[in-house]
Amino acid sequence: MTENGANLESSCIDNKGFTGDDGDKPALRQRQGVSESNSTASLAKQDELANEVEVVEELSLKRKVGLISGISLIVGTMIGSGIFISPKGVLGNTGSIGASLCVWAGCGLISMLGAVCYAELGLIVKEAGAEYAYLIAGFGKLHRFVGPIPGFLVAWISVLVLKPSSFAIIALAFAEYVSEPFFDACGPPVFIKKVITAACILTVTMVNCYSVKLAARVQVIFTFAKLSALLIIIIGGFVRLGQGYTENFTVENAFSNTEKDGSLFALAFYNGLWAYDGWNNLNYVTEEIQNPKRNLPLAIMIAIPLVTIFYLLVNISYFTVMSAPQLMASSAVAVTWGNTVLGSASFIIPISVALSTFGACNGSAFSGARLCFAAAREGHLPGLLSMVHVGSYTPLTALIFNGVVALLMIIPGDIASLIDFFSFTAWLFYGLTFLALIVMRFTHKDAPRPLKIPIVFPFIALFIAMYLVIGPIINQPQMEFLYAFIFLVAGLIFYVPFVYFEVRIPGVDAVTLFFQLFMEVSPTETIPDE
Repeated sequence: MTENGANLESSCIDNKGFTGDDGDKPALRQRQGVSESNSTASLAKQDELANEVEVVEELSLKRKVGLISGISLIVGTMIGSGIFISPKGVLGNTGSIGASLCVWAGCGLISMLGAVCYAELGLIVKEAGAEYAYLIAGFGKLHRFVGPIPGFLVAWISVLVLKPSSFAIIALAFAEYVSEPFFDACGPPVFIKKVITAACILTVTMVNCYSVKLAARVQVIFTFAKLSALLIIIIGGFVRLGQGYTENFTVENAFSNTEKDGSLFALAFYNGLWAYDGWNNLNYVTEEIQNPKRNLPLAIMIAIPLVTIFYLLVNISYFTVMSAPQLMASSAVAVTWGNTVLGSASFIIPISVALSTFGACNGSAFSGARLCFAAAREGHLPGLLSMVHVGSYTPLTALIFNGVVALLMIIPGDIASLIDFFSFTAWLFYGLTFLALIVMRFTHKDAPRPLKIPIVFPFIALFIAMYLVIGPIINQPQMEFLYAFIFLVAGLIFYVPFVYFEVRIPGVDAVTLFFQLFMEVSPTETIPDE
């Protein structure tokens, strides 16, 4: 047996949270000692090995995400393929170029508002997991049965649907643009595209499993690459403006045909805010941020304004080449722009989209696994998913689970509609998180707050979030929204027996122990020092 294997076996014996036989509630689970409910075989194993192995120090995630890595995680996840391909959801609902640019700027402000709320929460609640951790902290102790439900449902819907499906969709976009140069206008066969998608998911998952530092470096490199590509578009736009292509920005043209219907503007904001989604990604990895009191808020303050400025300038550059109707008619806006401005060098655009999507895949996998890890550590998911590899200090099992679910999601046909119909649940949980911040101002009055924002901020963010939940359902009611809501509530079928009543399935402990030893993973019961 390797040294890691010996240490691991010791950890299996001495940490009760490892096998899932913890008798306390998730929020109050015992941190040390030997479980009294261990099987006779496990006790015999303990006696046999007691004099053969040493108990290693408790494992924890390591703080390897610095300021640059944190900025890259936010920027690299927010900027995917949409800004290159078809940023016309905003334009189509506003009706004019000037109004669409105002909405893009407004979406940046709203994202910043939500992010500073999360920054305060991230410095109060030290655990990883973003919304999940904050809902558990804000509501978990208010009622023994109802309190943990919002946090559990976040884990339920995010781990099974939102995070892996988002990972899979971004990987599909990567596959499409990587394979495009090798096929005719009809595009690659579906099978080829799915094979490349699977290869992307596997590669990203392996990188994240191998090392947090490597994953962070990959994120920095690909974020730099996509920002460089956007800079090419921005510089090209400035050149076009200097050449006199300003007809779309005159007062009479910029706001001509602006929609008067307020509900359409609401949909424009809805589309724009999804382009900004990812502003909360750094909060998923709070336990791994170096000097979080400084780097968490600072990364947010740099990353989101940076993305907002880039989005605005890239859209302005597009409008130096295309009118509003031409942009709406284009199937790939950046490609149309590249063919006009770059000429023979327009091949840069598909390469840029591929680099951008791969970086977004990496950020999605990095953050998505941390939510799974945090929920499992609290007892809301199988305990095996809360394990950390004893050598690389990565949440190995959560990363593999997220990757496997993403692979399963590329098997059926179109999964983009899945995201569309479940997307309202994300804003529902954002809204509940803003409410949790308001509640914690009263229930955690004495908690140290390195950052304390004006109380009006979470109230405004809560109002916006609730509108974004209700708005699309009212404007475009569809049965699929009801199905998504039913699936969300169906999580309670598992919450009542397995979380509240702590029913244990026979044989799970043995399976968990096998995979722990096979994968060399161990539970983490501590948060790394700042």
